[in-house]
Amino acid sequence: MPQSSVTPDSDGSPVLLRPAELDQAAWRRAARRLLAKMIGEFAYEELVEPLPAGCPAPRDAGSDREGEGVQYSLRLDDGGWLTFRSRRGAYGSWRVAPDSIQIDGAPFGDPLRFLVGARELLDLDGPTLGHLIRELSTTLAADCRLAHEALSAARLAELDYAALEGHQTGHPWLVLNKGRIGFSARDTAHWAPESRRPSRLPWIAVSTALATYRGVTGLASPDALYAKELDDGVRAAFADELRARDLDPERYLLLPVHPWQWEHVVLPLYAGSLANGDIVPLTADPDLRLPQQSIRTFLNTSRPDRHTVKLPLSVLNTLVWRGLPTERTLAAPAVTAWVQSIRDGDSFLRDECGVVLLGEVASVTVEHPLYDRLPDVPYQYRELLGAIWREPLRLPPGERARTLASLLHTDPLGRAFTAELVERSGLAPAAWLRQLFAALLPPLLHYLYRYGTVFSPHGENAIVVFDERDVPVRLAIKDFVDDVNISAEPLPEHRSMPDEVRAVLLTERPDFLTQFIHSGLFVGVFRFLAPLCEEQLGVPEGEFWSLVRAEILRHQTRFPELKDRYELFDLLTPRIARLCLNRNRLHLDGYRDRSERPHAAMHGLVPNPLASG
Repeated sequence: MPQSSVTPDSDGSPVLLRPAELDQAAWRRAARRLLAKMIGEFAYEELVEPLPAGCPAPRDAGSDREGEGVQYSLRLDDGGWLTFRSRRGAYGSWRVAPDSIQIDGAPFGDPLRFLVGARELLDLDGPTLGHLIRELSTTLAADCRLAHEALSAARLAELDYAALEGHQTGHPWLVLNKGRIGFSARDTAHWAPESRRPSRLPWIAVSTALATYRGVTGLASPDALYAKELDDGVRAAFADELRARDLDPERYLLLPVHPWQWEHVVLPLYAGSLANGDIVPLTADPDLRLPQQSIRTFLNTSRPDRHTVKLPLSVLNTLVWRGLPTERTLAAPAVTAWVQSIRDGDSFLRDECGVVLLGEVASVTVEHPLYDRLPDVPYQYRELLGAIWREPLRLPPGERARTLASLLHTDPLGRAFTAELVERSGLAPAAWLRQLFAALLPPLLHYLYRYGTVFSPHGENAIVVFDERDVPVRLAIKDFVDDVNISAEPLPEHRSMPDEVRAVLLTERPDFLTQFIHSGLFVGVFRFLAPLCEEQLGVPEGEFWSLVRAEILRHQTRFPELKDRYELFDLLTPRIARLCLNRNRLHLDGYRDRSERPHAAMHGLVPNPLASG
């Protein structure tokens, strides 16, 4: 594994080691790709408005389908012109050709210099620009590592779910998708998903004066969870460690802790609790766990039958600090029970769709003695310590799972992972896509239309289950407590919702509730998948979106009694609000502290490719 830290030489003196993947050619390749993404996504969010060649004013970025493969230009702060070729796509998207980017006729491929040279164009203040450069440089370094160890699409198709996660390149929409403010180079080499380094996690014991346990039926007591998660000998050893300190094990809850969080957060901020014995460090259990794309989530590779564990990590990545909010951690098992009860009581979801809901079935919440009582402090200080245990993905023989995000991956030779899977399936590309949409959409639509409930089915949370021929057959979903929203308009189906669940789930008006499917799935994944399918599978983008629309209409025909809900939750409206993920960082929240978690920005409208006519 490439090293990126200071290590001692044989005589004890420090030696600086340069990561093997950071050579000039690799950096330039990664930089050019990231610059193309940056220009395209900034143009999509109208942070910049490129001019078509020969046009005195920008055309409607939402409806221009004639600009595919033509030249565009941006005037930089010094008066120079950055030019590039781009195709236009659904929702007003841009697909910039990396090798076409020039400044005043000379090839250009440096996203860091672009940020500086377009500072006034992007309306960036000094602090924001400084932090953006840091996040962008860190993201580029991670991209170089991924490229250095990249596998072919054929080899990726043989990997299991846990291993495949370590080869993903990050959020396709967010430009600064691996910024990880708080991680050092050594931390990244050890804990980032692309390091693909299984590790043992240390455990701690926390007094019930600070810690609270919640579990679903079957895991109602902490002992029921620990019996599944820890060998008898490990549990006995933990109890002995407490007794050796004259502490009663019955008055403590056990949970793993991320070593980075222990060093950077728990030791300094819970020092008083450590001093008085409310928090006690224990040893690590023997299981190896592998970090996933969310960084703070670990799959157990030694015992795949054991739960996935989600731990707070006070690192700023993408839009938020990656902690665990106290209120939501407490409520996670109750939310799981409610969401799963809907499926279990609905024969369509349960039997026909076979949707897998990976529940967050147990949690330990640890309050901070001061911060949790101060609602106006930065929210990161109310998300410091705790753990959530999520059900592992259990599939019958012959089925295998991959995150939806993996379908956007391309290998070093440019071959799309989706193209590899389609070829292995033996199906015609359009038939394979129909299978994909038939696996993904019906459960999401049914939860929306009948129950006024949406998940955020983005590439990491939505998991595609395939049969032995690599044909998509059904959907698995995870991360309920953070990404489930319900209709603000009262529905009869919500009457059975427990008060504890109602108190933590976010509510949205019906016309906005559909945004979670549009932005999470259609804009956040299909917007990128459609051009890949056109280029590598020969399925035109127009046909791609027609297949998506056909699946929605097929579902609506199946349940005619929900006609009023199809109008209430209208996915086929001519235009939708443009959700913006990069705009939040550049213009709205930036890097300032705030007391509540930020949300994605909204800016203008874009045409809906699923609309009739």
